[in-house]
Amino acid sequence: MCFPGSLVRPPEGGSREVRSAVRTGPERLQPGPSPRAWRSPLSLVGTEDALLQQLADSMLKEDCASELKVHLARSLPLPSNVNRPRIDLIVFVVNLHSKYSLRNVEESLHHVDTTFFLGKVGFLITGAGREGHCSIHRNTVVRLARTYRSPLLFCDLEVEGFRATVAQRLVRMLQICAGHVPGVSALNLLSLLRSSENPALEDV
Repeated sequence: MCFPGSLVRPPEGGSREVRSAVRTGPERLQPGPSPRAWRSPLSLVGTEDALLQQLADSMLKEDCASELKVHLARSLPLPSNVNRPRIDLIVFVVNLHSKYSLRNVEESLHHVDTTFFLGKVGFLITGAGREGHCSIHRNTVVRLARTYRSPLLFCDLEVEGFRATVAQRLVRMLQICAGHVPGVSALNLLSLLRSSENPALEDV
């Protein structure tokens, strides 16, 4: 079964490359330094394929000094026989209009190495703008983020302007997790970013 695997933003002057990956076997995600200092891999995990693709595209439009690589996955674990760099940041996307979306994230969390929860995991809630029609209460995801002591973002990914704003925040989070921001580490993320209304991340 094929799904969008990786989107790569090359250095200025290059062309954008799109790859696909095939899910074949389990792999427990483990953190570690990027193979090269300029490479920043991020994994977006969620059941909303189209929205994740749009979010990845918005991230690729951001200007950043490092090569930006976004891996899209519906769930974890990832296949074990695919050659990929180590992941610097995992963002779990929960759609408040889908109980399956939440269940998928909860099950995927069991496949993440515990050391990732030292600042290299984040949660993103989408669909909160139509809360009256939600299948999941936002506080359920808030509690989940608190349980894993991970930052939480709120964004309606269907709205282009909101999507662009959260893309900027995710790129900044990724730069911190990859060690590209002097004096700031992944461990600072929880205090720097508690909700999408907190502007501190842009000031780092």
